Amino acid sequence: MVMRRLLAIWLVVLLAACATPDPDSISGSSTDDSAQKQQDRIESQPLKHLLGRKLKPIPERPLDVRTRCRFHDVSGGRGSMDLQVSKAEVRRFSAEVSVPRQGICRFDMKGFRQTARLPNVVLSDEASGCVVRIWEQERNVTVAFNECRSKCSGDAYSYLWPIMVDTRNGRCS
Repeated sequence: MVMRRLLAIWLVVLLAACATPDPDSISGSSTDDSAQKQQDRIESQPLKHLLGRKLKPIPERPLDVRTRCRFHDVSGGRGSMDLQVSKAEVRRFSAEVSVPRQGICRFDMKGFRQTARLPNVVLSDEASGCVVRIWEQERNVTVAFNECRSKCSGDAYSYLWPIMVDTRNGRCS
C-alpha cells in the first residue's frame, strides 16, 4: 500500500516537472498586439512544381453539357450515363456503374433535387444523404459522388470513382 502511494506521488512529481508555463505569463506580454500577430503570421508558399507555371482559375460560368455514353475500365468495370445540363440546370441525369465482384451503383434524377448551380452543380438526395457534384475543368466535366452508399449494392460504393466526360466529343470514362 505504501509502495503504491509512493509510486503515485512520484508520477505526479514527474508529470509536474514536465509541465511548462505559458511564455506570455512569464514575460507579461499579450499576444493581442497587432505587431506580434503580423510577425507570427505564416505566409503560404507555392509548391515547387507550380513555380513559373501560368495556371488559370477555373472560370465561373454556367455549365452546359450533354452526353449519353457508355464506358469500361481495365479492371472490367462498366457503366453508362445520361446527362444533360443546360445553363447550370440539370435536365436529365441517370448513371449506372457496375464494379466486378462488388456490385452496382444506380443513380436517377427522380431521387435528387438540385441544390446549387454555381460554381458547381450539386444534386442532393435528402432521404439518403447522397450528393452528386458536377463541375467543368478545362475540356472535361467531372461527375463525383459523395455519401452514396445507399445507391449501391454490395461493396461497390468503396470502388466508385468520379465519371469524367470529354466535352469535345461527349465520351465518358
